[in-house]
Amino acid sequence: MGEIWLKEAERLGKGTIGGAMDSPSRPARVVWHTTESGAGDTAFNNVGNYLIAEGYEPHFLYDPTTDRLGQYGPLNQSARALQNDAGTRTNRTGAACIQIEVLARAGTPFTGYWRPGPNFRALMRAIRSWGVPDVFPMHLAKTASDCARNRDVWLSTPGHYGHCNVPGNSHWDPGNISTTALFAAAPRTSTPAPKPAPKPAGPTVSLAHILEARTKDIPAPTGHTTHKAEVLLVERALRAEGLLAAKWCDGSWGIYTQTAYDRFRQQVMGLSGSDATGAPGKASLTALGKRHGFVVTA
Repeated sequence: MGEIWLKEAERLGKGTIGGAMDSPSRPARVVWHTTESGAGDTAFNNVGNYLIAEGYEPHFLYDPTTDRLGQYGPLNQSARALQNDAGTRTNRTGAACIQIEVLARAGTPFTGYWRPGPNFRALMRAIRSWGVPDVFPMHLAKTASDCARNRDVWLSTPGHYGHCNVPGNSHWDPGNISTTALFAAAPRTSTPAPKPAPKPAGPTVSLAHILEARTKDIPAPTGHTTHKAEVLLVERALRAEGLLAAKWCDGSWGIYTQTAYDRFRQQVMGLSGSDATGAPGKASLTALGKRHGFVVTA
């Protein structure tokens, strides 16, 4: 379920205008109307009160010239601005049927002169929170005789509709508004994709793989390899230090590689005793990697 009350909108009327939806399993949709009136605060107040008095309340009343927005009722219940389609209560179609009365005239599309602002963007945010896509499944009317009303599309397809598209209704509002301008005035915002972890500055050598290679390669026949590529990186570094002959750079952690590694700890790092022999440690392997361009991982 999406937003129900917009914190940005003025409350109009008593806050209850309709009832539960008849077909909540159907997709949510939006219906755009025009009030066939002027705009401005006086019109907003007069038309707002008229809709209450006549029992024709939509969910929202919007002034395209001032960005003023009022809300009559919760979006999870029906509004009252549509006629029924025979036995179907069009006001109650879908999980939500969000109805918007715009202070404008169908004959003069409001997207040609409007000044949408933060309240319009809040309105579109609420609409999208119900999963309504930025699309008009049927074309909007250019004239009163140009209305496209397809009952199957209306019942099954989520999106934005004009009053002119709703089966059982005879009005042609909101006129030929620019649907492109409508959506462009409230660009969708998205959560930035998480930044990828920085790539290591060079090839990697796993300490765990080196320890496994040492355990398996030394007792095995000469030339046995366990993690050949990573062992080769270490061996080439030891050779560059002048500690290992080229013929023993074969990717096998044998006795010659082990001896060369011990000498690195003794001669280059200045270690002695048990710190300078035996299995490689993270500190010594990292020190070798920094000198020869590989990164040590766990």
